Amino acid sequence: MRHLISLLFAATASLQAQAGPAEDLVAAARAQIGVTLSYDPAYERIAYPNGDVPLARGVCTDVVIRAYRAIGIDLQQRVHEQMRAEKKPTDRNIDHRRVPNQAAFFRRHGTSLPPTRQAADYRPGDVVTWRLQGGLNHIGIVADKMSPAGIPLVIHNIGDGTQLDDILFAYPVTGHFRYLPTAK
Repeated sequence: MRHLISLLFAATASLQAQAGPAEDLVAAARAQIGVTLSYDPAYERIAYPNGDVPLARGVCTDVVIRAYRAIGIDLQQRVHEQMRAEKKPTDRNIDHRRVPNQAAFFRRHGTSLPPTRQAADYRPGDVVTWRLQGGLNHIGIVADKMSPAGIPLVIHNIGDGTQLDDILFAYPVTGHFRYLPTAK
């Protein structure tokens, strides 16, 4: 019995430790709401590593980049290094700000999950990609809040700055990823 209690305690502690980074990622994404107020895809030269466009503006990928950076993970550097290792043409000012490049990174370095239409398959902190009307790619982070219908809300920027919206199943889901490594 004592052994069983020890195992249960260890399993609970492990689950709590796993929940921390996801909660931190969601909180970092949520902190952008009301701060990033516009959608601006303009190309801009930025610092490297840890470069960013001004916080008041950005695109959908910037929500993801900023949330991960807040928990100690620099996607600008990690995406750039991955592309360079694959001998692809690189531009460290913009590569990490493109949905296909982020999706390729998460596919290679995180857990790639099947895109489903089952709300229970999506956890807070998951990264989701979509194909919008007109063939545009989009990306966001699953939040820890639900719609009245029980569908997880998403933190993203689709045109009016960073928002918390019921968008998970509004467009075809093209990617579903879980990426919560320890920071370097």
